Amino acid sequence: MIKFQNITKIYPGGFRAIDDVSFDVGEKEFVSLVGKSGAGKTTLLKLLLAEEEPTKGRIFFAGYDVQKVKSGKIPELRRQIGAVFQDYKLIPSKTVYENISYVMEVIGASEKEIARDMVEVLSIVGLASKSNSFPAELSGGERQRVAIARALIHRPKVILADEPTGNLDPYHTLDIVRLLLNINELGTTVILSTHNKEVINSLRRRVITLQSGKIIRDEEVGRFIL
Repeated sequence: MIKFQNITKIYPGGFRAIDDVSFDVGEKEFVSLVGKSGAGKTTLLKLLLAEEEPTKGRIFFAGYDVQKVKSGKIPELRRQIGAVFQDYKLIPSKTVYENISYVMEVIGASEKEIARDMVEVLSIVGLASKSNSFPAELSGGERQRVAIARALIHRPKVILADEPTGNLDPYHTLDIVRLLLNINELGTTVILSTHNKEVINSLRRRVITLQSGKIIRDEEVGRFIL
């Protein structure tokens, strides 16, 4: 489903963020990317989203040769990817319902389609009772659930979660990890970027460890070892 083929990313000034990295991610897989800050985790996610271009190598996703996608087709590619970030990126002036539903509005969904899908996604993330709340009225864990719902609403093939628990306490961290596992069990591929040792060791899923832009370990049932 996803293939990184001999990817190198060198930024102006000569910083080599990614150094000849190759790996595949299959459908319905749950993969964690681990490594210290600056190891290259976020850069790999940006490359998949076509927010960055590799200096060398090719990336394939769901039939796309990502670097050959014309600029006008990039939104179509990104609609198959849901992205979740550490800082939520919610609009403070919009309710939970509005923060999620505007994604559907942007892609031209009808009011009937939006209403149908909102019921489903709010149920999945456990926020049906919070649909009219504003972000300031929510806990950190609830805000991240809204962000995950927003990433899910257009039914992507893959969820990219970049340090989604970085601002959360241990209780809400466990809550978000369980939600990501549930989403994966429903059939969505999940790529989680984190340096939370407890999370990684509890998952018992595939772990790719990065160091200075290189893969130093890729284990089917991995642990956090740096």
